[in-house]
Amino acid sequence: MWGYLSLLPAFLAIWAVAGIWTVICGSYPPQSCLFSQVLNMGAALAAWICILRYHQLQDWGVTRRFNQLILWTGLLSALGTSMVGNFQQKNQKPTHLTGAFLAFFVGILYFWLQLLLFWRKKNLPQPGSPWIGPLRLGLCTICTILMVVMVVLHSWVPLRSASASCEWAVAMLLFSLFGLLSVDFSCLDGCTLFLQAAPGISPPPTPASPSSVQIQLSQGQ
Repeated sequence: MWGYLSLLPAFLAIWAVAGIWTVICGSYPPQSCLFSQVLNMGAALAAWICILRYHQLQDWGVTRRFNQLILWTGLLSALGTSMVGNFQQKNQKPTHLTGAFLAFFVGILYFWLQLLLFWRKKNLPQPGSPWIGPLRLGLCTICTILMVVMVVLHSWVPLRSASASCEWAVAMLLFSLFGLLSVDFSCLDGCTLFLQAAPGISPPPTPASPSSVQIQLSQGQ
């Protein structure tokens, strides 16, 4: 039975897709304000999901350096999503494009790194049906191709509307990839945050044995 943590990626995908198509972005208020709010909440959810994924991979024995690389690509992608929502292209084009680069290109790198990890380490747990892995590979491949097409079409003025269509398709695919993490989180019952007192500070009189400032994930049986 799936725990509540498995609902976070699914909620992110539904929230982002439904929110974006409902608001249909916009460069001026009030549409731009609503669009920013949708992406800000989506970015916060994505960052939290990336942190949970980091601790899950850590529990599975993934090396710290590679795991941190995956984490930071995910967090940068979340930051880029927030930047896209808060800095409209007509008002702050350089900042908007920087955010788009982080959201799209670094975002797809986040999922490619995980595919590489599971390809190199066959002993890692792979929750879900056998077709989940090929589906992720297919979505990442299509997303990468569309991003290349998007950049090429954007450089040709008459086809910039087609480039925008590719951009929307890439966004939907990335949200779908985040949503698929619900399968990986299905083996989690919950998470607990432990805090450790700073050196030299007496601990409270209540019995406690915290190990570090970390999130401990409970694996489902």
